[in-house]
Amino acid sequence: MNASLSSPARRAATTRSGPSFARVVVAEWTKLLSVRSSTVIAVVTVAVTGLLTHLFASSSSGDPGFVPTRHLTEALPLAFLGPLVLGVLVGTGEFSTGTFRSTFAAVPRRVPVLAAQALVTVGFVLPVAVLTVGAAVLGILPAAASRDTVPDLHGAGIPQILLGSVCYLVGTALLGLAIGALLRRPVPALVTAFGLLVIAPIVLSLAVDFATDPLESSTPGTTPLGTAAVNTVDTFTPAGASGVLTNPDGGGLDGAPDIGVRGAALVLAAWVAVPLAAAAYRLRRRDLA
Repeated sequence: MNASLSSPARRAATTRSGPSFARVVVAEWTKLLSVRSSTVIAVVTVAVTGLLTHLFASSSSGDPGFVPTRHLTEALPLAFLGPLVLGVLVGTGEFSTGTFRSTFAAVPRRVPVLAAQALVTVGFVLPVAVLTVGAAVLGILPAAASRDTVPDLHGAGIPQILLGSVCYLVGTALLGLAIGALLRRPVPALVTAFGLLVIAPIVLSLAVDFATDPLESSTPGTTPLGTAAVNTVDTFTPAGASGVLTNPDGGGLDGAPDIGVRGAALVLAAWVAVPLAAAAYRLRRRDLA
């Protein structure tokens, strides 16, 4: 008798708490792979990165000081757009299609869905990022062959460039997911993410020019205060962090603190964690409308 009563009790408890996290991950993975745009974004990202890197390397292969590996990250300012858009689409997919009602009815705690989306995004984007960096490596080979040189991929700083590029691509995908999950609408999320990763660096670059007085005399080896302030802000942006991650010399800007590779990784992680935590709080505490 006790056994017959315990079984419905267990089923009721399962219904209240929702399916296991593993099942939620499988469901989110199935959703991601079932959308054709995911594969298209991945293929385009890899192909465009390889093509652009090849064009950049070939255009300077005739220079006397040509070093093929210097072109490995030149396509990165465009390569991150694919993972960023993919992350936004994953974060907003439930709300743009209206399937959030059935999803959160099955998973009443809600936050496991967001955690599963983050895990699935990393699982999908990580191999894409590795292939993208591999495409960049392949892109410099023809230019190197034209100069009878073999790129030294084990040289000083090159492993950091390759690993940093992969981390940045995965990080931007997670940032897109976080912004998308927080704003819940594709267009506002894309505009916000694009403004943060593309427009903000341009604005800060222009701010450096405005902050520098060409008539102001400065002591050699010092940086004007305005320039140092703007560069410090730039260092703690996602784009600034990527510059440090993919620069074997540290990538520090004039007058800005040298945060190092670990510091840059923490900056990028913070940019992901804050909106992701805000999105989780909104899911738990606010209405889904």
